[in-house]
Formats: sequence, structure tokens, C-alpha cells
Amino acid sequence: MAGLHSAGHRRGVVCAPHAAAVEAGRAILADGGNALEAMVAMAATIAAVYPHMNHLGGDGFWLIREPSGRLRAIMAPGPAGRNARPELYRDYETIPTRGPLAALTVPGAVAGWTLALRAAKAHGGTLPLDVLLTNAYGHARDGYRVSRSQNRLTQDYLAELKDVPGFAATFLIDGKPPAIGTTLKQQALAATLAHLAHAGLDDFYRGDVGREIAADLDRIGSPVTRDDLTRYEAKLAEPLHIALPSGTVYNTDAPTQGVVSLMILALFDRLGVTAPESFDHVHGLVEATKRALRARDRAVTDPDHLASALDRYLEPRFIAGEAMKIDRRKAARWPVSAGEGDTIWMGAADASGLVVSYIQSLYWEFGSGCVLPATGVLMQNRGASFSLQSAALNPLAPGRLPFHTLNPALAVLNDGRIMAYGCMGGDGQPQTQSAVFTRHIIFREPLDQAIDRPRWVLGRTWGATRTALRLEPRFDGNLIDALESAGHEVEVLSEPYSDIMGHAGAVVLHPDGMLEGAHDPRADGGAAGV
Repeated sequence: MAGLHSAGHRRGVVCAPHAAAVEAGRAILADGGNALEAMVAMAATIAAVYPHMNHLGGDGFWLIREPSGRLRAIMAPGPAGRNARPELYRDYETIPTRGPLAALTVPGAVAGWTLALRAAKAHGGTLPLDVLLTNAYGHARDGYRVSRSQNRLTQDYLAELKDVPGFAATFLIDGKPPAIGTTLKQQALAATLAHLAHAGLDDFYRGDVGREIAADLDRIGSPVTRDDLTRYEAKLAEPLHIALPSGTVYNTDAPTQGVVSLMILALFDRLGVTAPESFDHVHGLVEATKRALRARDRAVTDPDHLASALDRYLEPRFIAGEAMKIDRRKAARWPVSAGEGDTIWMGAADASGLVVSYIQSLYWEFGSGCVLPATGVLMQNRGASFSLQSAALNPLAPGRLPFHTLNPALAVLNDGRIMAYGCMGGDGQPQTQSAVFTRHIIFREPLDQAIDRPRWVLGRTWGATRTALRLEPRFDGNLIDALESAGHEVEVLSEPYSDIMGHAGAVVLHPDGMLEGAHDPRADGGAAGV
């Protein structure tokens, strides 16, 4: 397998934060599969080998650029279950983040795979489902090696996860976090994947697997019911977009924060920054982030409950007004709510012109922590982002979609390149997207260097109450001093490549047909192609 950067391919390229997922996607391309088929294989495999970041019990969002040039989104967020009423949580000030009451939304990811495979067939895909799921099944049945990040995060959150139904039996050894390199198996998940390979993905919601999921959820006391599962379907949607001097950038609409990622780039464009890696570059993106997150926290909710369409925040007049509020020399005051979360982003592209940007998540590491014994499905805790206050922007109600930090990005550039890119990491996702885009597209840094370079993240991270601007220590000391002098509350991290910065990646289809991919040295994956 190729390493973190892989270029010069003609048939297809993929990137992912785990080597096994990269290999799964590369193998599908080598078998003649297209980018969408490769992505489904990767999505299933990464659930089997990177379960602390994502699983079948999570949600997913897709951006697909078709060979015709059409852009479409697949939206696969699960709504709150029919029993997820505020009175169920009357003994709590906020929704629990772990356990059965945190597992309150329908898993949407597998329904998204279904729509992706329909699109794959429309673009010549012929590989059967059992071939696409073979790699994932093998890793679940025979075992995967525990990564550094899984080991660390299991230790960090052991106290709050060890007694959650199904967690210890699946992810601990004798009640303790498994050491790095330990082989763990997910036998129940393997059986589920084998069943889905022959019965079809719809079985996850309306067949035997759905029945078992519902029975286990009822047994542990989750608000999600069989009826919630049988009624659920993912949806096709039009993405949001902005026009920049370099091209058009796309992202997902509500209930995601895709509008934030687009706003940051639009605001930064108004600043006219010309020097890469300078104070103007970093300060400008940080201040644009503040404006965009403020708009998000006033507006983004279930699309059926929006006060107005989110594209109003991308209109030139609004962007111009927000850009004028940015002080080019001083940091704006910054209190912010926590937007925690971990997930995976993966990319794929093929010679036909299919380019795919995909993100799949459990929300927090290990999600709710609940592993359903009959199916091995690890349930997300995305519903923890709901509020128990009825007047809130995102109040808990049965059938309502929670707010999502997830947002895959895709750019159609004026020079003929098509780039799918993204990152994991809650509020850090749009920040890292902006860093990668400005470095690679605006300032023409090589793709792998744009991802490798030191990064920053504004806002809280788990275990910390400060809203500091955190930077990796590889930044120039003069830049760090300048940011502090401008009023930023700077915290320099100890790790030169920190997981706090998320795991970023990108795939690029060049106008001459060449394909390129790169992924983050902060992760356990890479890029590969054929």
C-alpha cells in the first residue's frame, strides 16, 4: 500500500485514516469498482477496525461529483426515536452522553450506503454487495489490531464507558483497555455484515437485523423503537456552495455545519491575504471562524425547523458585512459552546470523473458506548447535542434531527481540478478544512505538505474548559508571539502532530486524468490508488 501521499494514478485513488480501509478501497478499484463502491467498502471496513471513531450505529454524509459535473449530497442523519421525549429525561439537567439514554437517535449511515450503491449502479457499478463487505467482514471476524488512538481514548474514557451495556465485552480485556497492537474481534458485527451481504442493506432497518437491533435497544432502555427503524430512509439533497476566485466549493446543508466551512473561506477571501503561513493567514482564518461559528449557533438546526435557508449566510452582502467586523490586527473576544466530536473522513475518485467526499461518525469517541449484543452494532450519542430546554435552537423532540458537526467538502476548481477533502474533529472540522484549502489551493502548497503542516484549533476540547487557540509547536515562534500580542489566548501543545487537530485528507482528480490522494500523518491511514 502507498503511504500518506499517493499520486500518478489513472484508474482511481482513495484515502482514509486507517490503512485497512485504504486497502479495502484500493482493492475494489483494482477489481473494476468505481469510487462509490470503493467508498462503501471503506465505510464498512473502517467500522470494523476503527470503532472508537465510527460504526454502523452512527450517521453519514456524502458529497458526490458525478462525471456529468452534477453535485449531489446524500444526507443520512438519524432522527430522535419516538420515545425520546423530554419527560424521559426529567431527572437530568442535560441529556446523558453515555449509556442507553444517550443512544436516542436512529443510526443513519447504512441507509446512506444504500443510496450510494444506487448511485454507483447508475454510474456503471457492477460489484455485488458481498464483495464490497468482504474486507470488513474479515476484519470483524478475524480481528484487527488496536491502534494508538483507540488505546489512548479507551484509557481516557474508561470510567464513563466500562459499565455501559456491551462495552466491556467488546472493547476491554479483563476489564482493562487493550494494549496497542492487541487483536480484538467483533464476532457479532461479523455475523451482521455476513447477513447484510446476502439479505441486502435494507435488512438493517426492515429485516432480521433491524428486528434484533430494536429488541436489544428496547432491552437496554433506549428510546429508539422498531418503528423508528422501519420508517427511516436517507435522502438526496442539493449541497450548499460558494463561488471563490479559485472555483466553486460545496458542502452539506442543515442539519450539518457545512455553512460554517463555506463562510470561513468566503470571509477569508474578502480579507485579501497574500502571504502563506503568516500572521495574516492564521489570524484571518481564526477570526473568520469566530464569525462563522456565531452564525451557526444562531441558525443551524433540523432543516424542517430553520428560520430561513442557510444560503442567506453565503450571500455576498452578508459576507461583506461580516468581513468588515473582522479586525485585521486584534482578536475578537471568544466565548464558545463546546462542539466536541470524533469521526472519520474518507475520499475516493475514479477515472470516470466520480469524486466522493464522505464522513461517518458516532459523535463522541465510542458514541453512547452501547454495543448491541445480537448485532454488534455500537450506537452513536449524536442525540446528546439536543437541548432539554424547549426554547432552545435544537430542542429534543421525537423525530427531530440533531445538529451535526459533520461536513464533507468538495471543490470544483477553475483550473479543472476536482478536490474532495475533509477532516474529523467537531468544531475543528471547518477550521482544518480552511487550513488545507487555503494552503493547497490559494497558496499552492503541495497537497501532502498542506495536510502535514502545523495546524490550530479554536475552542474547547474534551477534559478542558478553556476556549484557547491551540497550536502545534511546529509553528514559527515569531508567529506564535504575534498571535498572543494580538490578544489570542494561545496554548502551544506538546505533541508536534496532535490528534486534537483532527485527521485530514483529500483526493484530487486532475484535468489530465491523473489522480492524487493524501492523508494525515496524525492518523493511522494513508492513500493508495490504481
